[in-house]
This record gives sequence, C-alpha cells and structure tokens, in this order.
Amino acid sequence: MTFTADDRTAITELISMHGHLCDSGELDRLDEVFTPDVVYDITEVGQEPLLGVAACAAAGRALGELNPVGHHVTNIVLSEIADDQVQARSKGIGVNADGTAGSVTYEDTVLRTPQGWRISHRKIHAHRKPLGRQA
Repeated sequence: MTFTADDRTAITELISMHGHLCDSGELDRLDEVFTPDVVYDITEVGQEPLLGVAACAAAGRALGELNPVGHHVTNIVLSEIADDQVQARSKGIGVNADGTAGSVTYEDTVLRTPQGWRISHRKIHAHRKPLGRQA
C-alpha cells in the first residue's frame, strides 16, 4: 500500500495526540495512540520498558504529580520502512510544574491497524548534554 500525504497527516496527529491525552489525564484513551502490546522503552531515564498500553497508563498514574504539565512534540520526520509500517522520529519537550523543562527524542515504529495508525514501539532518548553527547 502506498504511503500518502493523508497517512503523513494522520501519523503526525497521532504523535501529537499522545501529549494531549497525557496532559489532560485521559490515560484510559492511550489505546488511541498505541497498539495493545506496545513496547515503551524508557531505559534511558532509568526505568524498565513498559509492556502494553495498560502498563503505560498505570505508569502515568503512578507518577502522579511528578508528571510534566505539558508534553510538546515537534520536528516530526517520517520514513516508510515497509508496507503499513513507518519509522517516526520527533522531538519531545516536557514542561514541569516548577517551570523547568527537559528534551527527548522519540523513535517510534508506527503500524497501520484496522483502527488506524498506532505506535507499536517507542524508545525515548533523553538529552542531557548539547550536540548529541551522552550523559
């Protein structure tokens, strides 16, 4: 199947929706963004990968008041890697309640499903030093 401009728009909106759902506390709707068996790799921030959409929602609830008040995504770059599969790379900015902020890169594998495009794998790369140097 051909990767179209409509697919690019749908995937960009999908990636953006993650922040809206998290910031509004609508964690029960994360299945609108992720596949049921998503792997959410947060090892670079010191945590084990989250396995499944329910684990992602539970982790957000457990973090409670330590969650950012704003998840912002930008610089989305999409590359088709196979039929019905896209690699997405984007930048995430988290704004905390105290006004501090952090930056990450999201690397996503996005699949076309019967429900529409969904993220099946997300790896977070934390940025702590300039020019791409690791901490």
